[in-house]
Amino acid sequence: MKRKIQAELSKIKFNLGLSPEISHVYDYRNFVPEPYSSVVLISADFELAWAWRYAKSYKNALFSAIQLAKQERKNIPDIVSLCDKFNIPITWATVGHLFLESCEKDKDFAHSDIPRLSHFENQFWKFSGEDWYEHDPCSNFEIDSVWYCPDLIKLIQASYVNHELACHTFSHIDCRNGICSPKVIQAELRKCKEVAKDFGVQLSSFVHPGHTIGNLDILKEEGFTNFRTDYRNVLGYPKKHNNGLWELEQTTEFNFRNEWTIDHHVKRYIEIIKRSITTNTVCVFWFHPSFDPVVIHEILPLVFSFLNSVRNKVWITTHEEYVNFLNR
Repeated sequence: MKRKIQAELSKIKFNLGLSPEISHVYDYRNFVPEPYSSVVLISADFELAWAWRYAKSYKNALFSAIQLAKQERKNIPDIVSLCDKFNIPITWATVGHLFLESCEKDKDFAHSDIPRLSHFENQFWKFSGEDWYEHDPCSNFEIDSVWYCPDLIKLIQASYVNHELACHTFSHIDCRNGICSPKVIQAELRKCKEVAKDFGVQLSSFVHPGHTIGNLDILKEEGFTNFRTDYRNVLGYPKKHNNGLWELEQTTEFNFRNEWTIDHHVKRYIEIIKRSITTNTVCVFWFHPSFDPVVIHEILPLVFSFLNSVRNKVWITTHEEYVNFLNR
């Protein structure tokens, strides 16, 4: 009942134009280049089993994490194919461990060179286990494909579309100050850059796992240029922090809500794009690739088709390319 009420309230706010919020600036051309009327960014939290293993929303979090990872593996080739069909680039915020073909224990520990998080609890997760890497199988992607996926990363790189591979930490940590020390996140980021380099990738965009925003100065020190936030749903403009990092505020998530019809999902996402055009704002979509396949087969084809049809008005680009424009 609570979810139904929340879904109806969300529809009312959307229909009234209250969500996403509309933010205005004096000169939108500082953020939307000629000849476009708006900018659309789409990012994916690419995580496999690393994301949900300590999730409080599941009775058996590890089992659920593995099931979601299996669904994500099935979904990603279809997502890439859809992007190829409509020429839609995505910023893939990738957990660094997924770049590995294999790993093994050293001194009875997985990745003993990386400092650990202590026990903590946040809105989504509760970590009280023996070791942060206790679920790492220390094998290879052919045996344990929900913990490694160089094959999918290569598939993304082979796409006709110029996707971006971005950073989502090495092991999907809570990045908040006070939970994650600078030493821990620095080690995670450096490991990500090391493994990505083997794929010819230089990481510049960052997404905090679980929206756990923190350690921004370390991000800047390690060469990152931008990060995404979820403080509100907004059609607006990026914010430049004093340290030079650009904050990209989310507009909405691509997902499937049982309380809404397929038609409402499609109309909602297309209407958000239309609003971004008429208000000359930046639209930041994001999603979990482990979502219900109905999103891929019945929702995104229509949304991507519309987006492709208005690309003369909308710059559809990656976080990295967009921030390069901002810095110019």
